[in-house]
Amino acid sequence: MKKLHLGCGRNILEGWLNLDSRRMPGVDIVADLDRCSQVPLPLEDDSVDEFLASHVIEHLVNPLPFMEELYRIAKPDSKAVFRLPYGSSDDAFEDPTHVRQFFLNSFGYFSQPFYWRADYGYRGDWATQSITLMVDAKTHAGKTSQQIMTEVHTLRNVVREMEVELRAVKPLRAPQAALQTNYRVQIQLA
Repeated sequence: MKKLHLGCGRNILEGWLNLDSRRMPGVDIVADLDRCSQVPLPLEDDSVDEFLASHVIEHLVNPLPFMEELYRIAKPDSKAVFRLPYGSSDDAFEDPTHVRQFFLNSFGYFSQPFYWRADYGYRGDWATQSITLMVDAKTHAGKTSQQIMTEVHTLRNVVREMEVELRAVKPLRAPQAALQTNYRVQIQLA
């Protein structure tokens, strides 16, 4: 099984190909993920089974070419896990290297069915499987999921971190709204 750890930094994972923008001990592949439209990743088509990107995508100016490139190297049904700050948290904005905020429906735009109204030339297709929102256990003890979700939609700094699991859909689906799929949203008290 080939597993790709994107933006690994100093967190080198055993059994994974570790990719970062800088050469450091343990980094297997050096690549600028914001340049995927000009410089493809040095991996074969349909060769990667699993991806992990922890606090990476919010730093990218060009997420569509990046996700399209991941799609190229992904095996059908491969899994991609993204961990990142939720868009309405201070963490999403305070770090000056964060260039983009992500919310519950943001990852839908890495699928073809979300492009039923417009075509920006994106040719990847990732189906959102689940989204887990990590919230403070003390603050939310005794609250229902519905109460917490109301806070997520109306208040800032409710979600500490968001984890999104995607699946590569190959071949590409048609850009039709009727093909959009539902996904699980889970609340995790942390």
